[in-house]
Amino acid sequence: MLIVDKELCIGCGICEDNCAFGAIDVVDGCAVVGDTCTLCGACVDSCEVDALKIEGGEKSVQVDLAAWSGVWVYCEFRGGVLAPVSLELLGVGRKLADARGVKLSAVLIGADTGATAEKLIAYGADIVYRADDQAFTYFTDETYGAVLTDLISQHKPEVVLAGATAIGRSFIPGVANALGAGLTADCTQLDIREEDGALLQTRPAFGGNIMATIVCPSSRPQMSTVRPKVMKELEEDTSRSGAIVEVNLEPAMLESKVRVLESVISEHDDVNIQESDILVGGGRGLDSEKGFELIRELAMHLNGAVSASRAVVDSGWIGYPHQVGQTGKTVAPKLYIACGISGAIQHVAGMQSSETIVAINRDENAPIFDVADFGIVGDLFEILPKLISKIEGHRKS
Repeated sequence: MLIVDKELCIGCGICEDNCAFGAIDVVDGCAVVGDTCTLCGACVDSCEVDALKIEGGEKSVQVDLAAWSGVWVYCEFRGGVLAPVSLELLGVGRKLADARGVKLSAVLIGADTGATAEKLIAYGADIVYRADDQAFTYFTDETYGAVLTDLISQHKPEVVLAGATAIGRSFIPGVANALGAGLTADCTQLDIREEDGALLQTRPAFGGNIMATIVCPSSRPQMSTVRPKVMKELEEDTSRSGAIVEVNLEPAMLESKVRVLESVISEHDDVNIQESDILVGGGRGLDSEKGFELIRELAMHLNGAVSASRAVVDSGWIGYPHQVGQTGKTVAPKLYIACGISGAIQHVAGMQSSETIVAINRDENAPIFDVADFGIVGDLFEILPKLISKIEGHRKS
């Protein structure tokens, strides 16, 4: 709770000016706190007369930081398949573990995981904690959360990473809450602060307009989720050796109030734009759903996949699995062709890691040209047919 000391407040308005959420107003010479306050503390830091303070936000238990050591990665295993983001997280996890001089551990939860644990070691893990049981055939927040929470409580890793996937976003916040830990979501960069070993967690904030670096200096573990295709996986090294620890599963861990009756594969499950080396994206400049016929044709000739901006997904021109951006998927193809996409910062945040970006837009001042390697100013309905024709001619010759 944000408390205003009316005896000390001088009504200067500095706190009102510094509140990014418009939660403070100066009324009759005194600051008044509204319902939109997020307890971010910016007003407390800016108050020159110490009239503001946050009560109830202090941690009731002091954490012995020295008791926590090691970097952990939750490696998602679903439907008999290891999620690619798991290997990407092992790549950055290896870097963090080496910087701290500690071991890198992977947590594998699933049914019939086979040789997946050995694969995780080949991609950088020193230890794999494997919880393999038929109870994990279908994902539930309760069972997966109980296992991970128990493991973290026992072994006390200082850093825990997970993918910002549907599963990661579903149960990792519950784990953080159970542990009394902070959680930074959708990180795009992770590093270690040399002076104290704190995890520097960088992520977009305020609609992607700024990059914020978040630190949890007094709590452990430090937990982060990372979007797929943001980090780079290491090269597989089958000569690496490591330990595989079978997790002792208590019956209570396998109990869940949720019972999965059936698992149905979505008709969109074959759409995985994050795995494609070539993406052809469409935006508002297509004018209508029919415009995607040209996008699909070009993608087919390039052996690529179709992606889209949020605007056209919201309009119903194409399904959500194709959406790129801050609220969609993060992609890093070798070639990204943006057709009729203006280049809003939320979209750019999802594709700026592409090796080569080609932008086609009739507006020469469109922001997409600021991040493009090659730009074509013109009508895409004239340009794309010519491009397709050139590709066909090249293949025939």
